[in-house]
Amino acid sequence: MRSDAPTQPSAQPAGAASPGLSKSLKPRHLSMIAIAGVIGAGLFVGSGAAIQQAGPGILVAYAAAGLVVILVMRMLGEMAASNPETGSFSTYADKALGRWAGFSIGWLYAWFWIIVLGIEATAGAAIVHRWVPGVDQWVWALILMVLLTLTNVASVKSFGEFEFWFASIKVAAIVGFLLFGIAAILGLLPGVEAPGLANLTGQGGFFPNGGAAVLAGILVVVFSFFGAEIATIAAGESANPVSAVKKAVRSTVWRILVFYIGSIAIVVTLLPWNDASVAKSPYVAVMELYGIPGAGVIMDIIVLTSVLSCLNSGLYTASRMLFSLSTRGDAPRSWTRISKRGVPVAPVLASTVVGFITVGLNYIAPDTVFLFLVNTSGAIALFVWLVIAASQLILRRRLGAEAKNLTLKMWFFPYLTWLAIGSIIALLIGMVILEETRESLILSVALAAVVVALGVWRYRRGENAWIKVDAAAAEPEEAREAEPALRK
Repeated sequence: MRSDAPTQPSAQPAGAASPGLSKSLKPRHLSMIAIAGVIGAGLFVGSGAAIQQAGPGILVAYAAAGLVVILVMRMLGEMAASNPETGSFSTYADKALGRWAGFSIGWLYAWFWIIVLGIEATAGAAIVHRWVPGVDQWVWALILMVLLTLTNVASVKSFGEFEFWFASIKVAAIVGFLLFGIAAILGLLPGVEAPGLANLTGQGGFFPNGGAAVLAGILVVVFSFFGAEIATIAAGESANPVSAVKKAVRSTVWRILVFYIGSIAIVVTLLPWNDASVAKSPYVAVMELYGIPGAGVIMDIIVLTSVLSCLNSGLYTASRMLFSLSTRGDAPRSWTRISKRGVPVAPVLASTVVGFITVGLNYIAPDTVFLFLVNTSGAIALFVWLVIAASQLILRRRLGAEAKNLTLKMWFFPYLTWLAIGSIIALLIGMVILEETRESLILSVALAAVVVALGVWRYRRGENAWIKVDAAAAEPEEAREAEPALRK
C-alpha cells in the first residue's frame, strides 16, 4: 500500500481477522476484555499515593487523564471500525506515517507489555508468597508465568475465558465497593456515619496542596488507563470485529466514569485524604470502614486477580503485536506460523522467554538492570497515544468526502484530535519537569530513538510496500487470499 494513498485502505478486507487467526472470541469475551483493560492493580494499590499527593483534587486529575484516554480511544476506534486489524495502531501508523513508524511503534508496544509481564509476575508472586511463605517467591512467579503461557498457547478462546472471569471478579468487586460506598455516604450503612462534605473540603480544602499537585497527579494516574486499546487488537479474532470495536470504544466513557472516578470519589468522600491508611491501601481502608472482616485478604485476592488478568492480556497483546509485525516482514517470518487452534505459538513463547528473563532480573538485580528496563518503557504509553492521534489526523484527512461513510467518527474533527495531541505533548513536557519521571522519560526517548533509527534505516529508500511473507511461514491458502489485499 502506498503511504500517500487517498483513502484509508486495509491490509485485509474490512471485518476480517489476520490470516489464519482464530475467530473464537465471543461478544462477552470482548466486553470483559474492554473492561479489564482499564481496571488494573494500579487502581486498587497505586491510587493511594496519588490521593496523598493531590488530596480530593485527585478527582480532577483522574477526569483530565480519563478525557485524554477517551479521545484517544475514539480516534483509534474510528480507524479500527473502518479496518479492524490485529496490528491495530501499528498498521495504521504504517499507512499514515510510513513503514518506519509502524515498525517502531509496534516493537515499542510489544516491549512495553513484555516488561509488564516481569512486573506483574513478581507482584503476583509476592501476594501468593504471603499466603504460602514456605515456597520461594521466585517459584510462584515461575508458576504464574507458566500457567498464563499455557492458557495463551492453548487457544484464543481459553485466553478469552480466563480474561472473562478475571474481569468479572474485578467488576463485581468494584460494583460492590460502589454500592456500599453510596449507602455509607447517604447514611444508610449501619455503624457508619454519613460524612457529608467534611472530608472533601474540611482537610485543607478540595485542593490542599495546590493546583501544581493536581497537575503532577495527572502524570501519576494517566498511565493506569493504558490497556484500553487491547480491545481493538482482540477484536480481530472475533466473528464481528467492527461491532466489537464500536461497543468497546463507546463504553470507554462510562467505564472510566464509573470504575475510576466513581470509586476514587467514594474513597476521598468517606475518608480524610491525608489518613495514613489511605496512602497504604485506600480500598482496604474503606472496606474496613464498612466493617467487612478480612478486608486485607479480600483485597489481596482482588489484586491478585488483577495481576493475573494483566499477565494474561499482556502476554496476549505482546504476542499479537509480534505476530502482526512478522506478517509485515518486521519480525522473524517463522513467527507467522499458526497452530491448528489458530494461535501464533512462536510469538507467545518469544514474549514468555523475555518475560522469564525480566522476572529473573528482578530477583538478581532489582535496583539496577531491572529498574533500567522498566524505565525504558515508562513513556511508551504516551508515544503510542501520540502515534494514534497523528495517524487518525492524517488518515481522516486523506479520506476527504469519503469520511461521511465512516461508521464511527471522531468527535469535532480535527479540533479534538489537536486537543488530544496537545495534551499528550503537555504530559511529555510534564515528565521532563517532574523529577520522579524525568529519568524514565529520558530512557524511554533513548530506546524510542534507537528503534526509530532502525526503522528509518530499514526503509531508508522510502519503500512502503508490504514485505511478502514466505508462503511456508503461514497457512498457504489464507496467505494467498490475503496477499492481493496486502498489495493494494
